[in-house]
Amino acid sequence: MNINDELTVTIEKLSNLGTGIARVDGFVIFVENACPQDELKVKITKINKNYANAKIIEILTPSLHRVEPFCAMQKVCGACQLQFIDYDYQLEIKRQIVEDAIHSIGGLDIEIPKPVPSPEIRTYRHKVQYPVSQTKVSRRILAGYYKPNSHEIVNIKHCPIQPSICDDIIEFIRVKCFDFGISGYNEKKHAGDLRHIVLRVSAATGKVLVTLVVNSKKVFPRLKDFCNEIFAEFKEVAGVCVNFNTKNTNVILGETTECVCGKDYIKEKLLDKTFRIGANTFFQVNPKSAENIFSYVKKYIKENFENPTILDAYAGIATFGINVSDVAGKVVSVEENKDSIDKAREVLELNDIKNVELHCADTAKFCKKTMRKFDVIILDPPRKGCTKESLDEVLRLSKGTIIYVSCNPATLARDLKYLCEKGCRVQSIQPFDMFCHTYHIENVAIINL
Repeated sequence: MNINDELTVTIEKLSNLGTGIARVDGFVIFVENACPQDELKVKITKINKNYANAKIIEILTPSLHRVEPFCAMQKVCGACQLQFIDYDYQLEIKRQIVEDAIHSIGGLDIEIPKPVPSPEIRTYRHKVQYPVSQTKVSRRILAGYYKPNSHEIVNIKHCPIQPSICDDIIEFIRVKCFDFGISGYNEKKHAGDLRHIVLRVSAATGKVLVTLVVNSKKVFPRLKDFCNEIFAEFKEVAGVCVNFNTKNTNVILGETTECVCGKDYIKEKLLDKTFRIGANTFFQVNPKSAENIFSYVKKYIKENFENPTILDAYAGIATFGINVSDVAGKVVSVEENKDSIDKAREVLELNDIKNVELHCADTAKFCKKTMRKFDVIILDPPRKGCTKESLDEVLRLSKGTIIYVSCNPATLARDLKYLCEKGCRVQSIQPFDMFCHTYHIENVAIINL
């Protein structure tokens, strides 16, 4: 097999990164934009020791699950990798991705049920983060997602997975930048003003928080005027903030944010609780799907415990702790981001919740210091999962039940393997589709000691 060879292959399944897997004489070939059961003519683009990459030249026999994407930008944008596959089969693919990880990485023989579908599969994405650049000749402002495996921005005018108001605000920013002398960011030269546009949209109220991420350490006059212009133009905009990021980094938000006009938050409702979401606040991008997860966890706790003491670890703005507070005797929420803890404190006052205790601390360090035992421990770590140190401390503090919420099947499987080696038993794993048309999948694992 050589580069540029053309082969006929049949796609067996998708990898955990959403690429098609085919085999020729036992050798694995990864194919972009492929669907299981596709028969394809492909061209080899790269060869490694254990696998090759290929691109589709022709679809000879399409899979029965292949559909026409509802977004014209699907192939070039890179955000919705699975949009050409019918939604019901996307759920089956995600179930298989979870099952493969749990079996191969975790070494656990657990049957994985079908994911709970998202209540909405369009306009579901309520957080938008567009990188910004500027063309060399025409000096047009570009804002959108990156092309796959590149830092080339696809200028997106319409995205059907986010509320339409986002398209309107971003187009206004693109056009009006010139009037205020705001330049787009040049990543290679680390020059220019506007690096990212970040929008948070409330599913409950329709209000939008606009954050402009700039390559500056302060709000300069032209930028302040521009923020006021955005705020005046859209009645849906609750506030316009500026985030300062002068570092040569891929990290989107800097450490400091200033509200220039309006409010520095939007209100969101989950179950019967009202939350405040700021520019730097971690909050689920799909609120309605998040409600399914919170309902599932709350129902399990209510049916199995009476006034339990709950540890809410990696808490963010204590979303889990707040949502389960009315079936708990006491909730202890731990989060290392101070802005999130400040927002959580506001939310507790807003909802008149008295039984949630907030701690601004690293989870492992907090657990090491406390001697309290907990009936239920909720873990909701970032994609990298938990450290062994954190898991050891959690085991020490647990009276018998851990609920592990994960957005990464691979790190979930790794951590479950470690917990099982320490004597735990995985009672169940339930996937939830939070990120429609992507290979990402959320899971809730119930673990008993």
